[in-house]
Amino acid sequence: MSKPEKYILAIDQSTSATKVMLFDAGANLIHRLSYSHQQYYPSEGFVEHDPMEIFENTVAGMTEILRLKEMKAADLAVVSITNQRETSLNLG
Repeated sequence: MSKPEKYILAIDQSTSATKVMLFDAGANLIHRLSYSHQQYYPSEGFVEHDPMEIFENTVAGMTEILRLKEMKAADLAVVSITNQRETSLNLG
């Protein structure tokens, strides 16, 4: 009996949106979703985002892509995350 195929869930957090992509074991794109988020410009050269909006978009994208493909988290071999390396969260 062969093992069921496992999938790759990739989350790309960019300046303007959260992209959630599902790949098969051969790295072929199966499905892609994108959720834009609001941009705030407090001063020249700076952009800010609402961290809760980004978090909610990420959860929504992961949930929706699994729902659309009738999959469960157990069907995933790995979750990959890319983000903006200059990003920080100010809790103060």
